[in-house]
Amino acid sequence: MSIATTITLNMTINDAILAYPQILPVLQQAGLDACCGGGLSIAEAARRHGLDAGALFRALEDAVSAPAGRMP
Repeated sequence: MSIATTITLNMTINDAILAYPQILPVLQQAGLDACCGGGLSIAEAARRHGLDAGALFRALEDAVSAPAGRMP
C-alpha cells in the first residue's frame, strides 16, 4: 500500500490516519473513527454524518500542517 503525500477528501479514513496520525483528534471531535467508518472516504464519512466536508477538510489540513505536538 502506498501512502499519499497529501491529504485528500477521497482518502479513506484509515489511509488518512495511517499517513497522518495527528488528524485523529480532529476526526474524533467530528464523531468519525477508524472502527466503523474507516473504509469510507473522508468525503463520504462527512456526508453520512451530516458534516460540512469542506470545514472538516480544512481542519484536517490544519492538523497536518501544525507543528509536531500542537493542535491547530
